[in-house]
Amino acid sequence: MIYDACRLYDSPIGKIVMFSRGGLLTGLCFQETYDEDYDLSCGSSKVLEETCRWLDIYFSGTIPDFDIPIMLEGTDFQKRVWEHVRDIPYGETVSYGDIAAMMAKERNIPRMSNQAVGTAVGKNKISIIVPCHRVINADGRLGQYGGNEDRKLYLLQLEGHE
Repeated sequence: MIYDACRLYDSPIGKIVMFSRGGLLTGLCFQETYDEDYDLSCGSSKVLEETCRWLDIYFSGTIPDFDIPIMLEGTDFQKRVWEHVRDIPYGETVSYGDIAAMMAKERNIPRMSNQAVGTAVGKNKISIIVPCHRVINADGRLGQYGGNEDRKLYLLQLEGHE
């Protein structure tokens, strides 16, 4: 990942590493899930400081009242899936199939693969802010989460989801 600033954030569910470039957040993931080398000595940035403030509010159980400017880096398909994920309201969930149906409708095709959507969701580089934890299986099971299932459950419960 190309970045000009990097910072760690201590969350209630583990250390989070954040990256920014050109004033935009480009990455936010749990430290142990990020397998590339990164340099914390390059310093922080205004957007990373704002992201920390956003996370403080979020982890206090309150909906942040401001957005973080982000840069989504991926294929056009992935970016569109992530845009749908960003539209999932706080405290609500949707299934991979729900997103696949929206994508199929947009593309004017009869069906979209749930698995393709799941793969795109799994490649999300900006966890929590692009709330992939709000995407679950159609049968109500939590499904995969890069941070692990316990973290996914914690985030959903924090948002008031039973």
